[in-house]
Amino acid sequence: MPEMISIGECLIELFSKEPIQKAATFNRSLGGDSFNILVAASRLGTKTGYITNFGDDPFESYLRKTITSENIDVSGINVVAGFNSVAFIAVKSDGDREFVYYRKGSAATKIHPNDLNETYIANAKILHCSGIAQAISTTTKDTVLRAAKVAKQNDLLVSYDPNYRHQLWGHNDAKQGMQELMPYVDIFMPSLPADSEPLFDSDNPDEVIRKSHEMGVKIVVLTMGEIGAIVSDGNKQYKISPYIYGKVVDTTGAGDSFKGGFLHGFLSNKSIEESTLIGNISAGITITGRGATNAMPYRKQVYAILESTKR
Repeated sequence: MPEMISIGECLIELFSKEPIQKAATFNRSLGGDSFNILVAASRLGTKTGYITNFGDDPFESYLRKTITSENIDVSGINVVAGFNSVAFIAVKSDGDREFVYYRKGSAATKIHPNDLNETYIANAKILHCSGIAQAISTTTKDTVLRAAKVAKQNDLLVSYDPNYRHQLWGHNDAKQGMQELMPYVDIFMPSLPADSEPLFDSDNPDEVIRKSHEMGVKIVVLTMGEIGAIVSDGNKQYKISPYIYGKVVDTTGAGDSFKGGFLHGFLSNKSIEESTLIGNISAGITITGRGATNAMPYRKQVYAILESTKR
């Protein structure tokens, strides 16, 4: 049975190195924060499982095969009538990326609390929740909350990445979604400033950490991009600069890799400091390749680097 379960949306990603209006071909892959974090943890050796919906379109078999190939359990996934979400991602002429999403009314937006297998959740050790899953529909928001309640009733840890996206909901709705979930959250994993400004009206890390603990969170994992990260247990803070592994190619998935690595470490009974190091190493390697998960590292590589830091 999975030790770590994530609930959310997995998208088909179609990537082009040319602007969308000029692109003739796209490369296919998968993405989505709730999926990415499972890949990061799974490759490090954590037994993982996914709760989502697949649509019964031609992409369904690709989704299932790819997720299964990452050793992620799919028994918590339902297949429903409809289509799977798609994201077109392309590189514009100025080097920035552009995104076009087709997700409204997709299979994942139809996740419903009544479809939850509560026994599946109860047998895990940690449930990871996503703000994107809260934002894509009313029923997914209700399902995330219900899953978190089931987790707490069964003494699971609950981790939560608010992952605010202005395209999906406004500041007030996002704050309300965060506030209703936080009473069940043990490990809060926001980004600064992308999450902190809309949710806390602040880009001050100390203020964000303080407010998070005041809401009852035991551990705050605050990622800050090229600045690094701060992890706090309410008594002590651990600050870390980004791990430099090689040339930065694509920062997509760096935060998910960090958080997946941290949760893997925590579930493996590592200290907060060592769990942070695992997440940091994972993120540093991830950004040397293209795409959210393509360059996410495996256990042997990360642990070899981790051991070298102790010498």
